[in-house]
Order: sequence, then structure tokens, then C-alpha cells
Amino acid sequence: MRQQSTRRVTVLGRKAVVGVVPVAVAALLATAGPASAGTTGASGAGDPYFPFAGNGGYHVSHYGLTLDYDPASRHLTGKAVLTARATARLTRFDLDLKGLKITGLTVDRHKAAFRRSGQELVVTPRHALREGQAFRVTVTYSGTPGPVTDPDGSLDGWIPTDDGAFVAGEPQGAMTWFPADNHPKDKSSYDFTITVPEGRAAVANGVYLGRRTAHGRTTYRWRQSEPMAAYLATATVGKFKVEQYTTRDGIKVYNAVDPREAAAAAPVLKKLPSVLEWESKVFGPYPFRAAGAIVDHAPNVGYALETQTRPIYDAAPDLSTLVHESAHQWFGDSVSLTSWKDIWLNEGFATYAEWLYSEQHGGDSAQKTFDGLYARPAGDDLWAYPPADPGSGANIFGTPVYARGAMALHELRTAVGDRTFYRILRAWAGEHRAGHGTTAQFERLAERESGKNLDKLFKTWLYSTGKPNRP
Repeated sequence: MRQQSTRRVTVLGRKAVVGVVPVAVAALLATAGPASAGTTGASGAGDPYFPFAGNGGYHVSHYGLTLDYDPASRHLTGKAVLTARATARLTRFDLDLKGLKITGLTVDRHKAAFRRSGQELVVTPRHALREGQAFRVTVTYSGTPGPVTDPDGSLDGWIPTDDGAFVAGEPQGAMTWFPADNHPKDKSSYDFTITVPEGRAAVANGVYLGRRTAHGRTTYRWRQSEPMAAYLATATVGKFKVEQYTTRDGIKVYNAVDPREAAAAAPVLKKLPSVLEWESKVFGPYPFRAAGAIVDHAPNVGYALETQTRPIYDAAPDLSTLVHESAHQWFGDSVSLTSWKDIWLNEGFATYAEWLYSEQHGGDSAQKTFDGLYARPAGDDLWAYPPADPGSGANIFGTPVYARGAMALHELRTAVGDRTFYRILRAWAGEHRAGHGTTAQFERLAERESGKNLDKLFKTWLYSTGKPNRP
């Protein structure tokens, strides 16, 4: 989500298990971030808004993260094992890592040279990596992690709280707590082993594998098998009340709630199974094995985020926020961006999910919500820039991306009819499941499913500046 919480302001050691990367995704990754001079991995994935995010020359298939965090001292010790494959011949490659001290680094068990350059960890392996070669990078590190400040002034990454840490990485923050190929183009499976003081919990993505306590410290293990972008990873630490159950569809739910938020969160979290069931009917089968929520008490954060399988909330969410972050599991998490410029594919879709849920559960119709927004004057922030071309990283979490993005979907629904519109949503989520999508691909899919030329509609609602005229 990455806009201010709608609860306050309504603005419409285990062996690595390597995930399977869809063929289409592998092809995209092979062409993204070409190696400079054929031997040096690029220091970015080529994103126009975040040029140093991600890296070129390789794809990470799996992260094995072993972390030890002490909330009192705010000290983190980490070991990251990255299983990767070179997409070009490499004598050098980069990882994204900010602020933490490297205590050891090997490539295929051989010590490798490294240096720091801003957020880049520049690695020179002992032997050049052949194109297509599988390799393993092991990085040990320690320090006091903290957040990064995004272009819009908000914080993301490892954000300390009074009892642990709120860990939410969109768009840049993953690099504050583990070395990564930190761009949505590169998706991987994950294993997390996180040790914290007894009495604290450490909550990550995917399926909960268990915990053990010894000598006053508890170790939690988690596994995210389906591919995940680095910014969607979390390792949130705090004092939490935990609830676990399995839905009728076999989804393993794990909710972790700060006791200070428990009373307010309970009636909303009770609806999570029915929300997921409704969204599965509208968008297609739920894309992951696990689900749940992390409800923290983090008044300095100001937003919720769709961390994969288990969204994180800075406070008890309202129902609309729960619907929004749950919808992201399809739109944003399973179907991921290839460029931050296309973020309306995440936020416009999740916002429109709120409208649909309201319409089908006794609230305002999507048309009424649309009309209320359209009534805003031409000088309103809603019309400040087009949702499919926000113009900069400072704008990607602005009102046009969310609300006008949802308005574009409503205009599409009006143009093609309900039956075709819902078929488009399901096709988008199904055909790009566990992969990536672009705005251009969505436009082609919508025209294919509807049999209509929709160029004018998309130009008007996704790419035009100012308030669109309506017939």
C-alpha cells in the first residue's frame, strides 16, 4: 500500500529450497540489466525511477537468511546465502546493501574481494563466472540497521519500534537488512531463520516451520517457496499475540498482533478468511500456501504494506485496508512489476478491489465512488499526473496512482461489460501468476479478451495529464 494508513486518512541453517522460475520470468531476467563490457554486472536493473536498484548479470533463485536481532541494542547479525545463476560472463557483480558491516564474503566457498560504493556491494569472485553458471554467494554481516528515506519523505526498510522492528521494504528497504538483487524484476524463494530474545516473536513470509528456545533466546523458521521480490520480504520483530489456523481452502494462516492493537484488530482479522474467499472468486485461486497479518504498534510509520503472504500494518487496520492489502497478493505480489513506473498495476487494482468489495457487500457501488472522485475540480491532486506515468519515485504512492488507477479500471469495466471485465482480471492474475507484467501487456490482454480497440480509453485514463473529459 505505501500511502498513509486508511484507518486514519481515507484516500480512495536449513538446506536451501530453490524455487522454480517461470520460463517467461527467466527470459525477462536474462535480458534485464545487461552486463557492461560483457564481464561486469550492471549496478542497477535499469529502472528509470531507482537507477541503482537491482543489479545486472545474474538471477537469484533463493535466499537463505539467518538473522539474530537484539531489540535492546538494536544490533543485527546476519548471514545471507544467495543461490544464483549468471546471465552473462561475470568477473564482477553488485549486490544492494546499505549501512551494515561485511565480516565475510565468499563465492562458491572461495573468499572474494569486495568494496562498498554507496548502496552497492561490489563483489569480485576469485574466478570469473561463466554465462549460465550456477553459483552461491555467502555474506556475513552485522551492525545497527535503520530505514531509508524515500523520495516522498516516507521511511522504509528496517524501522525500529519500542519492542522490536517494523520491517517493510517498498521500494528500497530490503537492502537495509540483507544483501539483495533489490528490484521486482528478480524474484526468488526464501528461507528465514531469525533469533530474538525469549518473549519476542520474529515473523516473516510464507509457511511457519516452528521455533525453539534455548538460553533465553528463541529461533523462528519460515519458508516462502513461491517467488517473491525482495521488497516484499519481512522479518518483523516484536511482542505479539499469535493466532494460527487453516482455512477451508487449505491456506495456512498466521496472524501476529501487538497486544496494544489486539482489541481493535480482532473484528477485522476475523473477516480475513471470507475476504480471501471472495477475492479468490473474483480474481482466481489464491496464489500462495500461506496467509495472515502482522499488526504492529508503529505510530511513526504511517502505512500498511502487502508483504507477501502476510501484510504488515502499522496499527489495527480497517476492513477496506485489509481488502486492499489482501488483493495485492494477486496484484503486486504474485503478478509483479517490471518497472516502478507501472505501479498503478499494483495500487490501482488493489484500490478497485476495495470498491468492488464495498459494492458486493452492501456499501457504495463502484459507480458512486467513481462519480464522487470525478466531481473533484480540475486542480485537485487527483489529476496531478497520469497513473501509468507518475514521473518520478516521489509520485509512485500518490493519489493518482491509487484512485485514478482504480478509475481507469472502472472505465474499462463500463466499456467492456461486467462479464468481460471479470474475465480480464482473472486472465491477468492467472496468465502472469508468479511472474511479471507491464501496462502494455495489460492493455493487449484487455483488447484480446474484449475484442475492442481500447487505445483511446487507456490514453485518456492512464497517460493523459489533467482531468479527463467524459462524453
